[in-house]
Order: sequence, then structure tokens, then C-alpha cells
Amino acid sequence: MVNQLTPQQKAHVLLESLSYIKTFHKQIVVIKYGGNAMINNQLKECVIRDIALLKYIGINPVIVHGGGPEINELMTLYKKKPEFINGLRVTDEETMKITEMVLTGKIAPEIVSLFSNHDIKALGLSGKDGNIINAKQKSEELGLVGEITSINPELILSVIEKGYVPVISPIGIGENGESYNINADEVAGKIAISLNAKKLILITDVAGVLENHQDPSTVISALNINEAYSYIKKGIIKGGMIPKMFCCLNAVSNGVEKCHIIDGRQFHSILLEVFTDTGIGTMITA
Repeated sequence: MVNQLTPQQKAHVLLESLSYIKTFHKQIVVIKYGGNAMINNQLKECVIRDIALLKYIGINPVIVHGGGPEINELMTLYKKKPEFINGLRVTDEETMKITEMVLTGKIAPEIVSLFSNHDIKALGLSGKDGNIINAKQKSEELGLVGEITSINPELILSVIEKGYVPVISPIGIGENGESYNINADEVAGKIAISLNAKKLILITDVAGVLENHQDPSTVISALNINEAYSYIKKGIIKGGMIPKMFCCLNAVSNGVEKCHIIDGRQFHSILLEVFTDTGIGTMITA
């Protein structure tokens, strides 16, 4: 705990963070907010407070949030059984309405309210607002699951310039105005590219990329593109980690300096990754 540090140790912590604060001042950092950190109230408060700190010291955070568990919960109330194909939610018209209701009507306003508690101005945005996320149907069997065709960052940049933290729901708009449900990791990656973000941070429920999936202490702290593809080929990176890794690889291949997969179950994981020499989780670079 900070209170257990001596004044000298506290000063050392601040000095260690100084070079990182200078590096990221006025830079955009895109954070995909999901997993247990959205469900556990203590973790939720911790994540929002950490992001508020980023804003106060001059970094421009952009939040892309998920909401799978809460969508499942509301679907159950509507007596609809959630169905997935390769990790993607099969989305008919009713499921799409439920998804929009949860993401833009419940989760985004809650996040905005939590920021307000720390005197941070935030604004909830659907990907449909200002045609931020343009999409097309991914496949017929998935229904209204979208594949991103383009990102229009103009509205996001305008919100940042006015001093707000954008809180973006991963919903795309089709050419005929239809709504599409899109994977939040994919949205975060494409938005990071369009904003020329300094960093992309994916908050997950795992410690990072593990060499041994049974041993959380075997976190691979850093990977470049070639190493990542090698680990995928060897089966070390597998399952749900593969789409997250492809999201990061696409981002660093298109101008994002660094991507990080971090454990949202650990308190202050964002600050540890951004402001310390050792970091936390797995960092991916070109």
C-alpha cells in the first residue's frame, strides 16, 4: 500500500513515472474495458480512478467497453438463450435491440457517471453516432454481427478536444442504417489505428500471454510480431487469446506504438503498465 511507503520511496515512485508522463502527455491511449473489472465494484472503481488519473496528468484516454455478461442476463430475462459461434454472439433483431439497450442505455451511462464522481467529463457514444463505426454483415449464420469497413474518428477527436473522455459502445452502422453488434476488441484496435494512438490496452481476465496455461507466473512480458505468430503456430497462444492477439498485431502493424494485454483483476494494472519500468501483462510491438 502507498501509505506503507516511506517518503523517500514515494518520491522514487513519482520520479520513475516522470519519464512516462512526459512521453504520453497529450497522447491518445485507447483502453478496451471489459471482463471482471466491469463486474466487480471494487475493481470497477479502481479502473475508473486510474483512468481519471491519466486524464488529469494530460493523457487522452478513449474507452471502448464490452458488456457480454449483462447482455446475457437481460436475454435470460427475455427468455432468450445466448448462442455463440467461434466466440461471437449470434445476433437476431431482438438480440440486437437487447445489446443496444445494455451497451448504450446502461453500461455507457454508468461509466460516464463513475467518471463524473472524479470530476472527469465523459461522454457516451454509440459507434453509430457520427458514423464512427461503419460495418457490414460478417456472415449470415451470425445475423447482425458486424465486420468493420471503416472508422470515422472526427467525432471522437472533437470530443477529446473539448476535454471529454469518449466512452464508446461497440455498435456499428450499416449502409442502410441497420445496427451491427461488433467485438469490442476489434473495435478498440481499429479505433486506436484511426486515432494514431500511442497505446492500445486490452483489459482482460488473464495475466497476459502465458507460456504454460496452468501457471500464471509464466507470463510472456513482451512479444514482437514475428514472435507472436510463432507462438500462435506452436499453440502457445490459443483459444480466446488468438483474436485479442490478432487485434494487437493489426494495431502495431498500422502505426500504434505498443499494445498491452493486462489483467483487470489486479488493482491498478493500468498504472503499473503505463508508469512503471517493469510493467504488467504482455506488451506487443512491431
